[in-house]
Amino acid sequence: MSTQTSIQTFEKPLGRDELAQLVARDIVPGSFVNLGIGQPTLVSNYLTEEQNITLHTENGMLGMGPAAVGDDVDGDLINAGKIPVTELPGASYFHHADSFAIMRGGHLDICVLGAFQVSASGDLANWHTGAPDAIPAVGGAMDLATGAKDVFVMMTLLTREGVSKLVEQCTYPLTGVGCVTRVYTDKAVFLIGPDGVTVRETFGCTFEELQKLVPLSLKPAE
Repeated sequence: MSTQTSIQTFEKPLGRDELAQLVARDIVPGSFVNLGIGQPTLVSNYLTEEQNITLHTENGMLGMGPAAVGDDVDGDLINAGKIPVTELPGASYFHHADSFAIMRGGHLDICVLGAFQVSASGDLANWHTGAPDAIPAVGGAMDLATGAKDVFVMMTLLTREGVSKLVEQCTYPLTGVGCVTRVYTDKAVFLIGPDGVTVRETFGCTFEELQKLVPLSLKPAE
């Protein structure tokens, strides 16, 4: 545990499942939540019955449970990423348009999305890198980013080339403007607000080491 700042510093970076478990723990009980395609879908595996979280998927379902395995797999019961899922008691199904009305109408408390970049002001870029050969994949991300009350991002802090995905300004096409409130990465949890970017906790590095990786001014949590 580091004593250089008041933030919590843990010994090693978090793996995907450890990060998903952390996000699940932070979701307020009773929330209505959408989990984006990719890494965010792992969060469903760590939500507890006591939290009473209702999961929404944009292909038309409320009350989604954890990912389905073995005999629980039903080819007709999938999430927006085409991953087989389970249903919880009270689950409901509805038209695709109604599902997007839930997203656009401000009925979701939290959405958890992946990202290519997040800016210091909470701008989100997660649908296209701008590369000529890249396949755009926006899905419902724009609707979620603007409709959910809070937008959490799960991502690795660095690209494969070692470049920070948390940046002063996004260079990729934007999904949403000023929408991200919290960023969960393998190396730290960042809180984004009117006063800038605050580091809540770090994993496998000190605050000072983290600051060297990220090209914007960070503040340690008090």
